[in-house]
Amino acid sequence: MLFVLDLQFFAGEKTEKATPKKRQDARKKGQTAKSQDINTSVILLSVLFVLLFIGPNILDNILRIFHETYEEYVFQEITEKTIQTMTIELLQELGKIIGPVLLAGFIGALIANYAQVGFISTTEPLKMKLEKIDPIKGFKRIFSLRAIVELLKSILKITVIGTITFAFLWFHMNEILNLIFKSAGISLSVIGSVAIKMSLFATGGLLALALLDYMYQKYDFEKSIRMSKQDIKDEFKNTEGDPLIKSKRKQRQREMAMRRMMQEIPEADVVITNPTHYAVVLKYDDNKMDAPIVVAKGVDYLAQKIKYIAKENGVVIVENRPLARSLYSQTEIGQVIPEEFFKAVAEVLAYVYRLKKKV
Repeated sequence: MLFVLDLQFFAGEKTEKATPKKRQDARKKGQTAKSQDINTSVILLSVLFVLLFIGPNILDNILRIFHETYEEYVFQEITEKTIQTMTIELLQELGKIIGPVLLAGFIGALIANYAQVGFISTTEPLKMKLEKIDPIKGFKRIFSLRAIVELLKSILKITVIGTITFAFLWFHMNEILNLIFKSAGISLSVIGSVAIKMSLFATGGLLALALLDYMYQKYDFEKSIRMSKQDIKDEFKNTEGDPLIKSKRKQRQREMAMRRMMQEIPEADVVITNPTHYAVVLKYDDNKMDAPIVVAKGVDYLAQKIKYIAKENGVVIVENRPLARSLYSQTEIGQVIPEEFFKAVAEVLAYVYRLKKKV
């Protein structure tokens, strides 16, 4: 029994790394490797470090707010003005307390996002797509491999954070049990300190897991944007066939060639003109060349520009109308002049050398 092997099956497998264009298109759509756990852990660490350093000041400010409220307003007549004044002062004091915490969280979020994906400005993820509410695709997502991985990640996070928290409380059990012999103020201070330090350790564990998650997200993203050999061929064909890209590429090539040509003019020996429309620039080194070569040529505006640069750099300009026209039409930049022009060009170069000796 004979089996027919369809090679197109293997051509359709996505086994190739994504091309730069594919990566750029995915980035424009907001598709990048990113771990939300890194954002969460960095924000929590930023907030907790701020609370650790300014916690005592926050407690003092809260106590002062209560003290001033009861001392200044409790015995005052309740009017619209007193309520307005009290509300404004209370909001100002709360702003001083909450402001540094919110600022730390905001800066932490910026750092975490920028470190992972850089700067992206796109509205693509916000667009309404019917496939997002497709129940069949939703059902597939629930029972997909990614859903299982997310479940395992959640179980691992609960296990690690729970273990760290339990271990921290176990090592500080005596300190916590001794609070029954302390005053209420001291107990609150100790509990706050223990809670912040415990949260720091737990968040550190979460950050370690988040780094592993980022590595997985990067692997999963690279896998999701893989391309088949046919995809790469189609992309290359579409890119090369785009008239706009072709025109831009040709424009850049023309600009680069023009710059190189203009840079060669100051080192040339002579510019042969007709003199209003054509200009051909020749260079000859008897130690390196068998015959003169054309380093630049142009008509009309470009011919005038060539002559201007030649004058600025002291290159001799010789008027020879038939020779200029013939050289322009029968030679290319970078090529040796044809043999039939040897005699005419030799006479021009001899004139140039005599002129330079006189100078």
